[in-house]
Amino acid sequence: MKRIFASLLFLLSCITFGQVTLKITSIPSNTPANATIYIAGDFNTWDPGNAAYTMQSDGLGAWQIVIPEGTGTIGFKFTRGSWPTVEGNANGSYLPNRTLTFTGVPQNLNLTILSWEDISGSGTASTAAANVQILNNAFFMPQLNTSRKIWLYLPPDYNSSTKTYPVLYMADGQNLFDNATSFSGEWQVDETLNTLFAQGDYGAIVVGIDNGGGERLNEYSPWFNAQYNAGGDGEAYMQFVAATLKPYIDSNFRTKPQPQFNALIGSSMGALISVYGACALPATFQKVGAFSPAFWFSLGDLNNYILNDVSNVNALRLYFVAGQNESTTMVPNINIVRNNLISKGVLTANTLTKIDAFGTHTESYWRGEFGAAYQWLFSGTNLSTNDSPIVSVANIQQNGSGEIQIKGLTESVSFDVISISGQKIQTIELANGTHRISGLASGVYFLKSEKTPSLKIVVR
Repeated sequence: MKRIFASLLFLLSCITFGQVTLKITSIPSNTPANATIYIAGDFNTWDPGNAAYTMQSDGLGAWQIVIPEGTGTIGFKFTRGSWPTVEGNANGSYLPNRTLTFTGVPQNLNLTILSWEDISGSGTASTAAANVQILNNAFFMPQLNTSRKIWLYLPPDYNSSTKTYPVLYMADGQNLFDNATSFSGEWQVDETLNTLFAQGDYGAIVVGIDNGGGERLNEYSPWFNAQYNAGGDGEAYMQFVAATLKPYIDSNFRTKPQPQFNALIGSSMGALISVYGACALPATFQKVGAFSPAFWFSLGDLNNYILNDVSNVNALRLYFVAGQNESTTMVPNINIVRNNLISKGVLTANTLTKIDAFGTHTESYWRGEFGAAYQWLFSGTNLSTNDSPIVSVANIQQNGSGEIQIKGLTESVSFDVISISGQKIQTIELANGTHRISGLASGVYFLKSEKTPSLKIVVR
């Protein structure tokens, strides 16, 4: 009996003196009432909603859990029950895994949750410039059967000129222009472009697409990540941008629709989907700004895709920027993806990698890097040509019989026929009159020309 009692005392001693107590002393003010907070990590196969790993309130405004002693160093994160509701950094963006190292003696760690990735908004006054507008609070995304807020920045001379402009399609729209919708500071895309314009820059249109909150990981990766139980809707998301949103923008605003004038820009997961989008749709987008790309989320799938499925990317121009110490894999991952793209035909001179010792995974860092990235992406691109379309959108349309009706042209125009996936099918010459395009399978296509707005057509 004494031996049993002594053994129990020894076991209790090991548990008591080797355990780690994790205590959350502060959570974001916008945390939903009665939210349950979980811990996920190496010790529970990264299950984000395991009831056995629920943080317990201490009755004094803090939450804690005891982790039995182990060996080595483990990783962990806090969630509200799923990976879309995982904790974020001070700006609501990706937070690298936390770590703790077992020491064999008791540890008490006081921690703070800075934000949740699925909840945006700082509650501060609006800082958006006068030339920023909400294009639509609920722009329908048929490929995902949902709606999303779309922001629009127009250059200062948009209403006083006949110029056509390049377009930047940017992810995480709520963080681009306005403190009132960002976490703790916005990119100041509007202020930066307005300043550059005043210094002689040609100007660009910016389309900001809000992320989907809890759907962000799903929509910003074409591939499923089993550890995070998220991802897989990225292809549909890019089809929305290319086949629904871009044609709308090109039809309603004075844009340069050709791929060399259209960019995809994003940070973290937004950078991942931007790189994928240009690889998947090089006939639609040829410029990419990848800020602190979260390639880790789908690194193997992305590289396999680039090496085995990507083609016709010779004209892509890519700008990578990140902090040296954001994570141990950030810089190696960027180099791997860049080298694979070069092996597929991207010119080395058309890639730029900027790694900063001071760089952090934050909006404030990306804000400071945006202007240089934008200028480099469009350096060498002639933006002053084809400024006046020779036919308005009202003069080219498709009738109920499927025929294309054109009037008002001063000359015949060469049109590229582009599939909904962004692939060029054929080139046709059209003049004033009625035309029926032959040789196309049933589906949705786009007629694109340097001299006219683009037109969406349906072949039945």
